[in-house]
Amino acid sequence: MIILSRNMFYMVVIILWSIGCQDDPGQMVANDPKVSVELVEAFPNLSFERPVDLQIAPDQSNRLFVVEQRGVISVFENQHQTSKSTFLDINARIDDKRNEEGLLGLAFHPNYASNGYFFVNYTATGPDRTVISRFKVDPADVSQALPDSEQVFLEFDQPHSNHNGGQVVFGPDGYLYIATGDGGSGGDPDGHGQNLKTLLGAILRIDVDQPSPGKVYTIPADNPFVGNTSGYREEIYAYGLRNPWRMSFDAQTGELWAGDVGQNAFEEIDIIEKGGNYGWNIMEGLHCFGSSDCDQANLIDPVWEYAQSDGDRSVTGGFVYRGNAIPELQGKYVYGDYVSGRIWTLEGNQASNAENNLLMDTSLSIAAFGVDANQELYVCAFNDKIYKFEKKEP
Repeated sequence: MIILSRNMFYMVVIILWSIGCQDDPGQMVANDPKVSVELVEAFPNLSFERPVDLQIAPDQSNRLFVVEQRGVISVFENQHQTSKSTFLDINARIDDKRNEEGLLGLAFHPNYASNGYFFVNYTATGPDRTVISRFKVDPADVSQALPDSEQVFLEFDQPHSNHNGGQVVFGPDGYLYIATGDGGSGGDPDGHGQNLKTLLGAILRIDVDQPSPGKVYTIPADNPFVGNTSGYREEIYAYGLRNPWRMSFDAQTGELWAGDVGQNAFEEIDIIEKGGNYGWNIMEGLHCFGSSDCDQANLIDPVWEYAQSDGDRSVTGGFVYRGNAIPELQGKYVYGDYVSGRIWTLEGNQASNAENNLLMDTSLSIAAFGVDANQELYVCAFNDKIYKFEKKEP
């Protein structure tokens, strides 16, 4: 339920779907004839309350960190574990009382092994806002973060309770990328998607290693709107997005892939380019939104879109697979749908050469994907479990 909040009908559908998925993930049927793969429960002895992110720390420790929407980050060794530790608990600081709010993202600093820094994205109240902040691990205990070490880097108001984005991720360039939603409600009533004077409806990019006057971060000199005289927010890297809930960098090519949740008709997959305008709320996917005709000049089309007519209603962005366990997945973008539980593979990085195949049909409420130190792929599901992709033996 982390992604959708379009209208009461959709909410009822999601709630009923989630209730039905709490105990049994159901049959996971592989459909892509070129891939023999299955989902298996990765850690049968562990459970996580609404897991929304799975990350690794760049410290050669082979540990996994799972983010729970309620404000808790758990840590454990990446093997068959019977217990986990609480790495960070900031439940008292966050607002998770409504469907799409809470602790939404985690990113470890590239130099985490030496500086112990990591960043989180969460919603808070008084006023309702998104908070991007940094914490530090306890030097005396690598399984514990220091709750009092928080330093806020960025805050911005959220006019509604939905479409908060949530992902934070460091790029190959060492900068922190932040996914923000359009501020919520439905149809972008405040026009944030096309408004460069707001941080909403965008992908932001900041340098967290260098402070600047009045800020604890610096805006990279090659951000697309640096030096503008129109009042545009220089933190913006790309815009025109509705709710890019999950995004990831291809570990091999460096391309930034994002799944942008649609309104009432289409979901889309985008490759994010510097300065790109992805069309919302002029467009929904490849289609004019609320009109039979619209000005599409200078808009970037999605690599892929899919219609909601078959019950797929909320895209969950995934990863380009770069592991070794499943050669047939190599180089394919694997993503899913939160509502239907379907998972697909997408080949090609342009609309003109994209090939999409249904990989499997599950009954899971798919909140996020993640990878481990070997680039093997996992699913965070709202039946409180983590699943792993494995090659299916004949």
